[in-house]
Amino acid sequence: MSQTDENQTEEKFFSINNVHAYYGESYIVQGVSFDVKEGEILALLGRNGAGKSSTLRSIARADDPEVKSGEIWLNGQALHEMKAHEAALAGVQLVPEDRRIIQGLTVEENLTLAQVAPGHGWTLEQVYDHFPRLGERRKQEGTTLSGGEQQMLAVARALSRDVKLLLLDEPYEGLAPVIVQEIEKILLSIKKLGITTIIVEQNAVAALRLSDRAAILDTGEIVFTGTAKEMLENEELMHEYLAI
Repeated sequence: MSQTDENQTEEKFFSINNVHAYYGESYIVQGVSFDVKEGEILALLGRNGAGKSSTLRSIARADDPEVKSGEIWLNGQALHEMKAHEAALAGVQLVPEDRRIIQGLTVEENLTLAQVAPGHGWTLEQVYDHFPRLGERRKQEGTTLSGGEQQMLAVARALSRDVKLLLLDEPYEGLAPVIVQEIEKILLSIKKLGITTIIVEQNAVAALRLSDRAAILDTGEIVFTGTAKEMLENEELMHEYLAI
């Protein structure tokens, strides 16, 4: 493979191309396109209702919204042709806003269940090394954890599967600032491991501090892509689309 081919492969590790998706008759994702390099973190930002979570769910091949057209590629694999379980096996792991911790199971049981599927990722020892608080609470029922601890569990559960693309939907939602800082440290450690990540977050400044690049959605359409630094320095853009 030539150097040019290697660069193109890196550039196109993940791409979403002209995707259109609907909730029933509601046109939610309107021709979204962007790329993410391997090992990069991209912040997908916008006001409430802009279509950010719907874009993540489209990538993860969730049952809704329904993708009517467009292509989604991950490391040469056509995600747009897959069902949700197939996308998960291909390495797409979504951490949803509501976390979906399984009621009645302990922390360790939630993690162990995630490892049952083929191609599991981190061992329990690796999880507890990166998330020591989960190790301390391994025998506690997952739904009785604090909000921050449940978010840690949701992220750790995703990492317990084979993950090539990590999708984080509002990881700081409802968390106190001190807990947000703790989650940020965990996400930075994940970044150092080179895990490709797309993060949707209303706390735009916090997300941009973590990210390499950014994209802004406005009413289902991409209106900006660039580096996180460019976006942080563009006060007009931040005000117009993020009300900051």
